[in-house]
Amino acid sequence: MKLIERLGIAALHRLDPEQAHALSLKALNSGLIPLPGVYTSPRLRTTVAGLKLPNPVGLAAGFDKNAVALAPLSRAGFGLIEVGAATPRPQPGNPKPRLFRLSEDKAVINRFGFNNDGMQAIGRRLVQYTGDAVIGLNLGANKDSDDRAADFARVLGYCGGDIDFATVNVSSPNTERLRDLQGKDALSALLNGVLKVRDGLPRPIPVFLKIAPDLTEQELADVADVARKTGIDAIIATNTTLSRDGLTSRHRDETGGLSGEPLFEKSTRVLAQLSELTDGKIPLIGVGGIGSAEQAYQKIRAGASAVQLYSAMVYQGLSLVDEITRGLDDLLARDKFYKVSDAVGTGRKDWL
Repeated sequence: MKLIERLGIAALHRLDPEQAHALSLKALNSGLIPLPGVYTSPRLRTTVAGLKLPNPVGLAAGFDKNAVALAPLSRAGFGLIEVGAATPRPQPGNPKPRLFRLSEDKAVINRFGFNNDGMQAIGRRLVQYTGDAVIGLNLGANKDSDDRAADFARVLGYCGGDIDFATVNVSSPNTERLRDLQGKDALSALLNGVLKVRDGLPRPIPVFLKIAPDLTEQELADVADVARKTGIDAIIATNTTLSRDGLTSRHRDETGGLSGEPLFEKSTRVLAQLSELTDGKIPLIGVGGIGSAEQAYQKIRAGASAVQLYSAMVYQGLSLVDEITRGLDDLLARDKFYKVSDAVGTGRKDWL
């Protein structure tokens, strides 16, 4: 991390976290932040669910909820970018404050509640993006919807022609009873409805499922079974956790989903279990607590075909993306993997 970035992060941390995040997006769009471009190599180039990626290091949903910074983010080094979550109608989300830094734990707690500009505004920005980055949209449901399952399909139908992949997000802990949709029957019906809309798009795209890290072994087995039977294209493991084990920050008891370093082991274990349950036949994307190239590599060796970052950038800045990508290339070379796909799942047993 360069000195100017370190000073910038220190200044942002003097502000309210949500205000600081909004300011960081404005800074990105202003052109004031130097961006390295996308680093790639023969080892890093890979294909996940039919998507050709220059590298397997992606941006998780939530950083750019409203797709307002697609152009600069496409130059920040990510192999794929996920925006959203988007709901059919705009909604303000939960009351503020709803975002908390746990600096001592290198973690974040949020209880946003799917605050976003709605699918029409986000869809317009997706149409306006003319770059060649791989862009995905996280699909959400309105809090007061009479049919939340139908909301996911509705957003996909509206925005699906302008994205490269979509993610069904039933794992946010901040919308009441949303996680109930992870139950076997409800999840199967929801995914079949979304996939039916996907199949009617002018250009069918891969659909991913994002799951929580707090599922029981039986619930995880049910997710794997539904994923196989519906033909979902990939699973993102995992979203934030409700666990507060081992935290020391004064904000540790705030309501919401915990992300960042404390989530790494739990989410990686779920990832490895899911890789075992699916016999490595469904692509997995590893998320949760990644703050270094070594941690990204551990996710890949546990079963992930690609990874996503977010919370670690709060503490280490956007330069972390290039640092992880280059470091991952070095680790693959060290262990004599000719391409990243050769490393996927090679360390899975260490996490079971």
